[in-house]
Amino acid sequence: MSTNKDAFRDYLQLEKKYSTHTVTAYCDDLDSFESFHKSHFDQEEIDQVGYGQIRNWIVVLVNSAVSNVSVNRKMASLKAFYKFLVKTKQIETSPMLRHKALKVPKIIQIPFSEKEVTEVLNQLQTTVGFEDIRNKLIIDLLYTTGMRRAELIHLKMANIDLANRVVKVVGKRNKERIIPILPVIADQFNWYLKERTSVLVGKDEDYFFLTKKGLKLNDSFVYRLINSYFSTVSEKVKKSPHILRHTFATHLLNNGADLNSVKELLGHSSLASTQIYTHNSLSELKSVYKEAHPRGRK
Repeated sequence: MSTNKDAFRDYLQLEKKYSTHTVTAYCDDLDSFESFHKSHFDQEEIDQVGYGQIRNWIVVLVNSAVSNVSVNRKMASLKAFYKFLVKTKQIETSPMLRHKALKVPKIIQIPFSEKEVTEVLNQLQTTVGFEDIRNKLIIDLLYTTGMRRAELIHLKMANIDLANRVVKVVGKRNKERIIPILPVIADQFNWYLKERTSVLVGKDEDYFFLTKKGLKLNDSFVYRLINSYFSTVSEKVKKSPHILRHTFATHLLNNGADLNSVKELLGHSSLASTQIYTHNSLSELKSVYKEAHPRGRK
């Protein structure tokens, strides 16, 4: 890897605070372009290239049946790299200035209905035991907070404040935010915490949600859990934690919540690129949230 690529990696990690996964993806894309550039143009470094060379790579990718979504992601990596080189005065102009993203079909995210969510939660209403209590809390927490799957997985014991009924999550780019939790969910927290004492805890004991073996949850575990329960009540194609997050936002807005309040709760700079981000106080968010969310009115 060139010196500039090393510096770019540090920039993504330290200044942009991207996740390890994102940094790896960006650098892998640069490696792929470097390999293409070397084999087709007999040049090893990619610091000084023209858009024509990048365009040739796009053509090769498309002809190799790489999806437009994947091509656009690779181009985003190159755009970030050359923007970094301009910023650090390694080059004067980015070769990506002329680039336009390939068209991709819009994916419509269909949320679960209130009835479907209620049916799933009712399935777990009378169950007992650590795993069922944990599963119910996971589903209800995702639905009533809109937190991301990764945020739930990395939720730590120290980030739970039941006295004030809030949790602190670490979102994308390590941005922290405080999310209020409904009284009915706070009660479930206490129920879960009592059952959690029966789990063998070890190296992962700082994490709030654990497997029955005392290990931190992983992405596939949470996906399978949501998919499994919602497959019993819904025929929708996608049944994932992200759809539950989408459901959270949709149900709030459908019940009269202010768009800016929902943006705060989700941890987004905006729900639409044309909207201006507005900060609301936590007390205002709690009020809007409790009144607008279907679970808050019970």
